[in-house]
Amino acid sequence: MAIEITETRADSPDAVGLIEELEAHLAPQYPVESRHGFSVEKLLRDGVAFFVARVDGAPAACGGVLLVPGEYAEVKRMYVRPAFRGQGLGRAVLEHLAGHARANRFTILRLETGIHQVEAIAMYERAGFHRIPPFGPYRDDPLSRCYERVEPPTT
Repeated sequence: MAIEITETRADSPDAVGLIEELEAHLAPQYPVESRHGFSVEKLLRDGVAFFVARVDGAPAACGGVLLVPGEYAEVKRMYVRPAFRGQGLGRAVLEHLAGHARANRFTILRLETGIHQVEAIAMYERAGFHRIPPFGPYRDDPLSRCYERVEPPTT
């Protein structure tokens, strides 16, 4: 399995397809007020660095990272297509996003996810993330969880 993770515009066909699949997956699980994912337009407008992972050339996963100057980097729109789950692809994308944050001198990596994303939560916790109170634009929501990991500084 050859994995390639490349920075891609969020409005590229591969990225849009993955984001639409993610939205279709989340919509029946959470009310609108509990879904905090950025639209493609907001990803572009807010300068989110967006990445698509391809397995043997096929788009399989995505994720972005929003750099909040002077504060933290936030993981946005993480998704792995069902056919590619359980192969370490989510972790590879997560670590790629963390590397992007570190390269831009951000040592705090945060994210928000829904309580029904059990596999994702387990992956985040295995990757060293710990629960934190709501941050930034997030508020207390029984369907939401926030996480943080402090990255080692680059030399």
